[in-house]
Amino acid sequence: MNSSSRWIAITAALILVLGGCSRTGSDAKPPSTDKTNHLDVLSWWTSGSEAKALTILFDDFRATHPGVEVVNSAVSGGAGSNAVVALAERLRSGNPPDVWQTFIGKSLEEYVDRNRIADVSGAFQKDGLGSALPAVIMDAVTVDGKQFGVPSGAHRSNMLWFNTAVLEKAGIKAPESGYSSATFLADLETLKKAGVTPLCLGSKDNFTTAELFENILLSKIGSDGWAAIIKDRFKWDSDAVKAALQELNTVLDHADPAAHTLTWDQATKKLASGGCGFLVMNDSVYGELRADGAEEGKDFGYVAYPETADQFLAVVDTFVVAQNTSNGQNALDFLAVVGSPKTTLAFNAVKGSVPLRTDVPLDSLSPYQQQTARVLRDSNVLLSIVHGEAMSTTFEQGFYDGVSAFADSRDTGVFVTALEDAVSGRIPPP
Repeated sequence: MNSSSRWIAITAALILVLGGCSRTGSDAKPPSTDKTNHLDVLSWWTSGSEAKALTILFDDFRATHPGVEVVNSAVSGGAGSNAVVALAERLRSGNPPDVWQTFIGKSLEEYVDRNRIADVSGAFQKDGLGSALPAVIMDAVTVDGKQFGVPSGAHRSNMLWFNTAVLEKAGIKAPESGYSSATFLADLETLKKAGVTPLCLGSKDNFTTAELFENILLSKIGSDGWAAIIKDRFKWDSDAVKAALQELNTVLDHADPAAHTLTWDQATKKLASGGCGFLVMNDSVYGELRADGAEEGKDFGYVAYPETADQFLAVVDTFVVAQNTSNGQNALDFLAVVGSPKTTLAFNAVKGSVPLRTDVPLDSLSPYQQQTARVLRDSNVLLSIVHGEAMSTTFEQGFYDGVSAFADSRDTGVFVTALEDAVSGRIPPP
């Protein structure tokens, strides 16, 4: 999706947010308890692994609600851009879905601020969900003491994937714990000289390039720098940012020339088929690789992005319920299913993410997911800028604009200017 298309999606989101009177979480009410036979769920899960995982949620809900018709209103589009547009149109027309997908943190808060979503605290009283989630996640779905969304699982964004056979053929040692940025850049160059596409990238979904830079930035500034961003005390013209942009420049020089024609899942398939050596993206990649039959440890491997092993940069999908929906009881019950121990294990096993619940056993999950779930439980969990969790929609768009401007110009000053212009409002959406 190009920058202009993303502006349309973000503008639509702003319309739905600004379209109502400002409220606080204390004004929100729980969904109605009326019994109905309908449930409409809007998401952006349409790739092979995503669709299979979503089906698990629906099937588990139907098992206890056999008389309810579940409408799957999924809309394709990287990181939900097209789904946001569809949602905005439905909200404007007064026909919102009963349940929709968003992200935790600021994305969820913007719906709360405009009284678009219901208080779903009741779902947290079932199966001990309220006491089973990490504090950082509970905080990110809570406004004024009420919960407004049930998360389905956590993706780790700061991951580096590689094709084992491609690296071996090029004489490159498979990355292990402690893999450095310098070694990564050297390995990219080795692949390039061997006539192999070094890095797959699905930049038709422009969140992938933004994620790439977000991971590089984290490697340069660490958790303290991330905290400074959230507190608006970060210096965007610092040497650390310049170093991150220089690394992005080198990585992009080694990216697939056809990246702009590929979506994220198509880039993943290209990695699996040996069309490139590396891919940097959240572990939606893992679910897609396994859905396509690739074997962990044999066909592909993974490490945390260099210098980020101690951080878990989280991408956390969450389901929210429309304020005043007539199917409120079904919606709340669906969220309770999403958060239940049985369903969260089955869902995440297919999705490639990991359960957020800290009280579920991990032995049924794959080696990668067991390892990643332990990292989630034991390391510093950070919220994503790219996915609208850590910062406002306006800041998120500025970040995208900055990355896009840099990718086009390779000028570090252009990144900072684009970010500042978007955040300050000096450049309106086209």
